[in-house]
Formats: sequence, C-alpha cells, structure tokens
Amino acid sequence: MAKYPELIANFLKFIKINTRSDPNSSSVPSAKRESQFLAMLAGLLTDMGLANVHTNQQSAYVFATLPANVDRQVPTVGFISHIDTADFNSENVNPQIIENYDGKSVIALDKDGEYTLDPKVFPSLKKYRGQTLITTDGSTLLGADDKSGVAEITSAVTYLQAHPEIAHGTVKVGFGPDEEIGTGADHFDVQDFGADVAYTVDGGPLGDLNYETFNAADAKVSIKGTDVHPAEAKGVMVNAIQVGMDFHAALPEFDRPERTEGRQGFYHLYDFQGDVDHAEMGYIIRDHDRDRFEARKRLFQGIADQMNKEFGEKRISITLKDQYYNMGEIIQKDPTVLTIAEEAMKNVGIKPHVFPVRGGTDGSKISYMGLPTPNLFAGGENMHGRFEYVSEETMEKAVDVIIEIVKLFAKK
Repeated sequence: MAKYPELIANFLKFIKINTRSDPNSSSVPSAKRESQFLAMLAGLLTDMGLANVHTNQQSAYVFATLPANVDRQVPTVGFISHIDTADFNSENVNPQIIENYDGKSVIALDKDGEYTLDPKVFPSLKKYRGQTLITTDGSTLLGADDKSGVAEITSAVTYLQAHPEIAHGTVKVGFGPDEEIGTGADHFDVQDFGADVAYTVDGGPLGDLNYETFNAADAKVSIKGTDVHPAEAKGVMVNAIQVGMDFHAALPEFDRPERTEGRQGFYHLYDFQGDVDHAEMGYIIRDHDRDRFEARKRLFQGIADQMNKEFGEKRISITLKDQYYNMGEIIQKDPTVLTIAEEAMKNVGIKPHVFPVRGGTDGSKISYMGLPTPNLFAGGENMHGRFEYVSEETMEKAVDVIIEIVKLFAKK
C-alpha cells in the first residue's frame, strides 16, 4: 500500500479540471473556473477536518489550519501552492501513467506518435529509471505546475492528522489563483494567513530549493510614427516599426534570454505590434542583482530619451512597472527557513539543489510582505506545455519533505 494513498488519486482528479488563468481579466480570480476549483478545495479541507477553512476575500486564497498538538510555543509554518495553469491548452487533460519506466525508451504521447518524450531531446528522463511517470496525451499540458503542489500539501496534512504521535506546531495551508499571470500574490493577506514562515511548493525536480529570484519589471514602449506615401516620405515619414527596431537594436546585443544563464540578467522583447503610424512593444527586464536591475531600467529609459532628443520631439513613451524583487534579500536576513528546508531534505535522503530561479514565485512578493517564503520542489518537468511530466516517486518525496519541515520546526 502506498504511503500516501490519496496523493496520486487527488492529483489525477485535480489536473482534469481546467483552471487556466486569464491574463486579459482584471477580476480576482481572473477566471470563474478558478473560483470553482478553490471552492472545491475548501470543501475538501473542511471534510479533512481542518480548522478555520475560509476564502480570503482580499486575495481569493483558500486558507486552512492544522492546529498544533504540542503545548509549547513553536513557529507556525505555512505551505502555499497555486491552482491555476499556464497559457496552454488545459481542457480535457488526459494523463497517461508509465509504470517502471526504463530511463531510455521513447514515450509516445499521442496515438499517431507526432509528439513524444525522447531522452535524446529531454535528457531529464534518464533520471527516472524504475519510476512511475505521469505524462500528457500530447494535446494539453499536464498541470503538475502546480497541482502537484496542491496534492502534496493536502497529503502531508492528511498524514499528520493520521499520525498524532508526530509532534507539530500549527500548520497553515494556502491555495491561490493567478500565479501564472503574475498577479496571484498581489493581494495575499499575510495577517490572515497567520504563519511565521512559509514555503511555496511550486518548484521543479527532486531537491530543488529556491530562495533567490530575479528582480523583475514589465516595460511597455509606445511609438508615435508619421505615415505618408512612400513616394513622398523623405524627411517626413517616421516609420514606427523601424523606430521600434532601432530601439531594440540599441539594447545590449547579448542580454537576451536565449543568450544568458544563471544570474545573468536580460531584456526580453515578448510582443511587437503596429504599423507605420503607431507601434507597441512589450518587454520584461530581469536581473538578480538589485543595483544592476535598476541600471537596466535606467538604460532602457535613457535609450528612449536619447532617441526622442534626436527626433526633436517625444516619439517614444516608456511605461515601467516593477513586478517583484529578489526574495533572497529578505531571506538572507534570517536564513532559518532555508536551513530548515535543507536539513529536512537531507533527513529524507535528498541532496538539496539550491540555485537562483531565472524567474519568480509567489514567494517573491509574499517575502516582501513580511513572510519569508522560499520555494520547494513539487516534481514537475517540462512545465507549461504538452511535454510536461512528473514522477510519482518525486511527489511522494515532496510530501516527505513537507512533513519533515513540520517536525523540525516543532523542535525549535
């Protein structure tokens, strides 16, 4: 019998429900289907017998409490996952289970074999010899990001409830919307959640532990052109498309996602629309170092200022908005939340893999709200597309780590 019998059953149930968030919506949550899933989770948590199960009206997060079973004062630890999925087909998810994978075979996803998981293309598969994999059928994403985290947290709590001999302090759980569109944690209510420290269970493969993220900004570039007939264009036409190309060319040539790694920052042009008369460009600006991040924003604005000066008028308008900051700046002030996670992993036979995220997590924002929140692995590989998969054994190990963290905090 499996150690956590409800883990995979719940995961398979969760992923079959479409909870894709909507980047074009301003509501919280961004999609009604997210609200429906969160209501279902609230019912599950209530049925589990957790205390104070409620939906926070400010953020739409569902919060619940596992009361302490010790009479001494210990830190309250929280675990958080998001329920929405990314911008890929999330309707009619049909998972496939590959038992005792040999670590070398090509896995056909669809019936025609158009889409496959090939170890030559996805060498991560070689790590999973002898394990059970859950994949897509090639037509949708899987949803392990982050319904694996949701299933792991609920399984850990269920196990603690069934084993009262395990001493633990108060445990808080939180499930929220809209992480994939970058707004989920904007309204997170730290006071209502009530934890002293927390973890997002939203990382990748076994052992991943993240406490450093990018500093991040979104930038919009609006360009006003002058459209006249090409035959009479000399000295009159200002081609907004060409101005946009010139602006982009003025940025550092190799500071792009496809040319950078590790702690190297970048400018990423993700949208370019327009015509001769008017053009709009969308960028994200990223850097792990706060000073370099600020310098990148100044350079971005400075290029526009210089080009406007050369035009003799304002043709280029820049709108910059900071999205989140490197949570490492917060966690390094008191790394206990990190060292506990490392110790927990080692105690259950996992080698921690601590590295800076080339992105952000909900913990990036929540940490700056006063609740230190690093990120634990949840198991997903190739997330956000048809090649996503997860190992059952890795998910079980994630539950082990959550339980061990709770144990260690109870000893403090």
